[in-house]
Amino acid sequence: MKVLVTGADGLLGNNLVRELLERKYQVSVLLLDRKKKSTALEALPLTFHYGNILDVTELENAVRGNDMVIHAAASTQVFPPRDHMIHEINVRGTANVIEACLKHGIKRLIHIGTANSFQPGNIENPGTEDGPYTGAQYGLDYIDSKYEAQKKVLDAVKTRGLNAVVLNPTFMIGPYDSKPSSGAMVMALYKKKIPAYTHGSKSYIAVKDAAVAISNALTMGRTGECYLLSNFNLTHREAFTIMGKAIDVKPPKIRLPSFLIRLIGSIGSLLAKLRQHAPAITKEIAVLSCGHHCYSGEKARRELKMPCTDLGEATKGCLDWLKANGYTK
Repeated sequence: MKVLVTGADGLLGNNLVRELLERKYQVSVLLLDRKKKSTALEALPLTFHYGNILDVTELENAVRGNDMVIHAAASTQVFPPRDHMIHEINVRGTANVIEACLKHGIKRLIHIGTANSFQPGNIENPGTEDGPYTGAQYGLDYIDSKYEAQKKVLDAVKTRGLNAVVLNPTFMIGPYDSKPSSGAMVMALYKKKIPAYTHGSKSYIAVKDAAVAISNALTMGRTGECYLLSNFNLTHREAFTIMGKAIDVKPPKIRLPSFLIRLIGSIGSLLAKLRQHAPAITKEIAVLSCGHHCYSGEKARRELKMPCTDLGEATKGCLDWLKANGYTK
């Protein structure tokens, strides 16, 4: 069975292709830039394609000859919060992937969405796949565009016979974080550069658990369904405590009030506009960090046999890989 993975050089993609290879799939990847070598992927027995999902010809060259496609490529940019290219990549790019899959007879498309496409809940009452979209309130093209992309996939299932499922990961942690993404937070915790935490809570998952669920979705799961990938709903204090213990550092003990976090975020956004440089925290991220963003992964555990790895183990695995590859120097 031949599987194409777009966006394979990110945290999720790196873990996903390894899971697929272990299952003896023939895996090809579509990467954006031939000049930017992905050292985490180079040694793997993959077929490499280079191109942009906005270029139909390049995309079809990668899709052609495969049995299934996992579409993980996306712009995750949050600064500036509004940028038409985010919409182009996430919405028009996904539309191109849909057309290529239909044209070349792909047996199943796995679209990687985001948990933000559903209304979040709190620890006691986490959000589910039945929740409405409420993400527009945050003013981020990333969140809005991922929801629009998800709608395009589900519409193609209903109106054009596309065999597709959508998987919606929450905050993923683990090894092979070559960019890094969540690994930047783990490094900051390790280097004691996180002085405080905020009020609020969110969902976490070990990235290898997400990779297993996605790989299972090639043959499991119901067409046209969405699956939230979440295993732990924790307050920020609880999460930092678990992570700190795993990597043998003390977690932050000071909780900053929400109004102060929002003020810091607003100042950060203002200075960033003047300096044309992304800040450590924006006003949009400040608002998100103070809220409750918890989701239930029960449906994925039930229908996709998603495993549940300890968050501390995932954090240690992340830091160990970062250390071994020189990121912490």
